[in-house]
Amino acid sequence: MTLDTISIMNPVVVLPTSKNHTSTIIWLHGLGDSGLGWYFLVEQLAPLFPTLKWILPNAPLRSVSFNDDATIPAWFNVASFDKTSHLAQVDEKGMLESVAYVNSLIESEANNGIRNIILGGFSQGCVMTLLTGLTIETPLSAIIGVSGWLPLGEKFIKMASKTNKQTPILMCHGDDDPVVKYKYGRSSARYLKKIGYNIEFKTYEGLGHTTSDQEIQDITAFIQQHLTTTTSSKL
Repeated sequence: MTLDTISIMNPVVVLPTSKNHTSTIIWLHGLGDSGLGWYFLVEQLAPLFPTLKWILPNAPLRSVSFNDDATIPAWFNVASFDKTSHLAQVDEKGMLESVAYVNSLIESEANNGIRNIILGGFSQGCVMTLLTGLTIETPLSAIIGVSGWLPLGEKFIKMASKTNKQTPILMCHGDDDPVVKYKYGRSSARYLKKIGYNIEFKTYEGLGHTTSDQEIQDITAFIQQHLTTTTSSKL
């Protein structure tokens, strides 16, 4: 797949399948990034999943306190990534606006007859992946969260839907992450498992706030497993 096959429909980057479209993955980028920032993932995985359509949304531009109030792509405002800081105010309004937007993308795929939908994301995109995937009413085949955390604490329980309670979840986190601390991702995974979610958590020794070859391999295997399982169950 080359860049000239990409359809950029602001604010969504869509990478079509090379064969009959049976599945869709929606991948959410991190703070200050863009959908095309994750094109490398599509380059690596598209040949392995020829019936999988990729949707890489672009977060809206907003003033971000953590970035000296500069306007950058962000799914929600963030003042500090240190959850113990007095600056760590939660932009619930921004989060819920992004949940509604991502859910609209998911519903659009479902309304077009696609039943195998995976939602994934990195950093802020991981936050929105977990919050969206676990509160919406549309079934997902799998959920992938990389280098992020589950937001909103007790409010999440009130918002949570039963629809994806047993949907397989993969969370990945480097234990040397200086931006989103490893302990936040690990504690989020432990909490979700404690309250009954089907979650797998993988640790990457020495990895910072980025991805690694091993992490990409694990994500690939997870997609392969759950697309195959879901597709076979519908035959």
